[in-house]
Amino acid sequence: MTQFSALQHEADGLSAGLPPLMVEADHLAASVSLGVHGKRRAGIGESFWQFRRYASPDASSAIDWRQSAKSQHIFVREREWEAAQTVWFWRDASANMSFKSGAVTKRARADLLLLALASLLVRGGERVGFTGMEGAPAASRLALTRMGRAMFASGRSALPPLVPFSRGNQLVWFSDFLDEDVFDAMKMLSQRGVEGHLVRIVDPAEEDFPYSGRTRFESPRGGEDEIFGRAERVRASYRTRFTAHGERVAQAAAKLGWTCTVHRTDHAPQASLIALHAAIGGT
Repeated sequence: MTQFSALQHEADGLSAGLPPLMVEADHLAASVSLGVHGKRRAGIGESFWQFRRYASPDASSAIDWRQSAKSQHIFVREREWEAAQTVWFWRDASANMSFKSGAVTKRARADLLLLALASLLVRGGERVGFTGMEGAPAASRLALTRMGRAMFASGRSALPPLVPFSRGNQLVWFSDFLDEDVFDAMKMLSQRGVEGHLVRIVDPAEEDFPYSGRTRFESPRGGEDEIFGRAERVRASYRTRFTAHGERVAQAAAKLGWTCTVHRTDHAPQASLIALHAAIGGT
């Protein structure tokens, strides 16, 4: 079996769980949708938004005479802004994301948050797509299905492919950001005019380092391992380095004008989903 067919076989096996994941993502999106409101502001569009009092800069053609006849004041009809955004998504597919110390892997939680956020955006009329997928981003259920399939067929790459983004497109990037190459990738994407939103997925054991006694640590990528006789002796220095790396990621994002959100897999996903939706401009 060639490497490509092996990856395709693995993707087919993983994607068998796509329908239940889509249902779970929809339920998560629905659970927060009542507390999340789409962008609503006056502008060019077809949908009625509100009546307001006439002001001197308003054109006479904007006056709604029927509404004005009901009052002593003159009212104009405002339409809602309908300039849809294009939001791309990427989920780190490297072996690191398979790690879990509890019930859920970093990859599984990233998949859930990704599809739930995309579902929320589609409900708000935004176009969504998975970086590298076939077809253009769209504000439809079909786009969500295509995203899910592309997500499971993305191989093992940690970094998003440098597809021809349009200036002003947004990219929501889910990863643990432990790969040093992420910093160069962020710069290149920013130079192309992409507005980025990083979502650091953290397993509690990675942050807390609860290990003690003789402990063997193995790299998720294989080929590397280390044995500590008393793991608790390195806990403080490990936590310091882990915290410093997280701060470095957040600072690199801020320097580019990007946002950075952290989600621990032992926490409920609702709060992170609301924060992400707000960061993208959905509120």
